[in-house]
Amino acid sequence: MEILFRLSEDTVYSLIMVIMKKLICSVVLLLALMNAFSQTTEAEKQLKTHQADSVSGWKKGGVININFSQASLTNWAAGGQSSIAFGGLLSLYANNKTKNGLWENYLDLGYGTMRQGKDAAWQKTDDRIELTSKYGLKATEKLYYAALVNLRTQMTDGYNYPDTDSKISAFLAPGYFLGALGMDYQHSGNFTAFLAPLALKTTIVQDDSLAAKGEFGVDPGEHIRNEFGGYLRVFLKKDLMENTAIQTKLELFSNYLDNPECIDVNWEVLLAMKVNKFISATLSTLLIYDDDTDIGIDSNNDGIVDEYGPRTQFKEVLAIGLSMNF
Repeated sequence: MEILFRLSEDTVYSLIMVIMKKLICSVVLLLALMNAFSQTTEAEKQLKTHQADSVSGWKKGGVININFSQASLTNWAAGGQSSIAFGGLLSLYANNKTKNGLWENYLDLGYGTMRQGKDAAWQKTDDRIELTSKYGLKATEKLYYAALVNLRTQMTDGYNYPDTDSKISAFLAPGYFLGALGMDYQHSGNFTAFLAPLALKTTIVQDDSLAAKGEFGVDPGEHIRNEFGGYLRVFLKKDLMENTAIQTKLELFSNYLDNPECIDVNWEVLLAMKVNKFISATLSTLLIYDDDTDIGIDSNNDGIVDEYGPRTQFKEVLAIGLSMNF
């Protein structure tokens, strides 16, 4: 019995050793396969990244957003006024990438209007036209020698509501045209930074009555004011979570010839939230500072404007409505 037990013990030991050797060989083989697979996957990722970065041709698309709100009050004890509001946004792009160049084109249109009270006049809540075109020649993998042109203005006359007799703005009053030469940094299409040491900014006031007052920095009676300086444009787009994305654009301009320390600022932020295929909500903000634009100030809060000067302008628009991407 003792010999049989010893033989059984030796047999079991031998079997264990055989299993351990096979297991070790299997682990070594598995690690080798995993290493080869990871190298292949990394190579595929690099190839896909290279292919994505080298995709050429036109890419076109856009977004249409339409929103509407309405409130009707009849014999409402808590008080208030009936109101109705409409708004819309159209954003289009057409970009062409070649082996050695990049051409980007953007058109943004926005308009909103509302009426509060049955007999009240319609008032603008948003009014915007912006056209941008940028062309670059590749210097390195992510840097381009680039030229940019930009035009910003509005569609209809603007008033200091509730006063609708004297307009304070109009189409191309003001209008801002900018041409710039510099370097453009591109990173995955979600981040770009354009720095231009040579830029010409032209302020246009085509309305005779506004030009006569010297509005928006032009000399009284003149329709155009030119500024020469430096320009920076930064764009960032990022997905915060599923169906929620944010994009922001910051533009800075410094006039070399007149108060270069007074930097013009144009900063836009757009937060887009997708409810379903057709319903979306957007929150947009726009901050503007232009040292040449004088804004009326009521310093003692008596309802009378008693001084003028540059001030920070800020606009916020929250919209919920129909949206379509194409």
